[in-house]
Amino acid sequence: MLIEIPALFSPEETAGIRARLESAVWRDGAGTAGHVAARAKTNLQLADDDPLGAEIGAAIVERLAATPRFIAAALPLRILPPRFNCYAGGGAYGRHIDSAIFSAPGTRERVRSDLSATLFLSDPASYEGGELVAEFGAVRQPVKLGAGSLLLYPANSLHQVTPVTRGTRLAAFFWVQSLVRDQAQRSMLLDLDDSIQALAARDAADPEIVRLTGLYHNLLREWSET
Repeated sequence: MLIEIPALFSPEETAGIRARLESAVWRDGAGTAGHVAARAKTNLQLADDDPLGAEIGAAIVERLAATPRFIAAALPLRILPPRFNCYAGGGAYGRHIDSAIFSAPGTRERVRSDLSATLFLSDPASYEGGELVAEFGAVRQPVKLGAGSLLLYPANSLHQVTPVTRGTRLAAFFWVQSLVRDQAQRSMLLDLDDSIQALAARDAADPEIVRLTGLYHNLLREWSET
């Protein structure tokens, strides 16, 4: 299941982030991949401890915390600090599945990757290629969002970034450990939440809203892990 969160950052805010990243010190991204995935990865990344990346990443996490759609879709328990990559000159990341467990920087904490997230930072008209392609069985879903928009997708899905043959593709990416590990359960909770919000928009006094809200929280109580 792919979930788009449009305009997490405005065009002006996103342009400011891009301008700051132009002066960043980029490194070979293959060094951050596992030994199998590294062979398929040809891009650049900021170091995990890069001060600029840490500052922009903190702003992204702060914005996520104030974005109801993200909270409803991800039900986040832990968010790994965002990282940043750059694709150009044919750079790509072949078919792979993200690591299951990550170490939280500066701590002994381990974070399970239930959801992967990509925040597109470049205007899609400014580069060719660079689609994020997620595979679900025989179905391949290519995605190329507008600058400032976020894509959430299951971390256990096979996916890739196609070669960037013109221009530059900048993005932030990170992983989320959800309160609800199971993807199907998260999807049902999101559908239920969407229905509650739609009913409330039509008639906030509808008594069914109370019943459905109670059902939502009881399911979340049953399925959540803390």
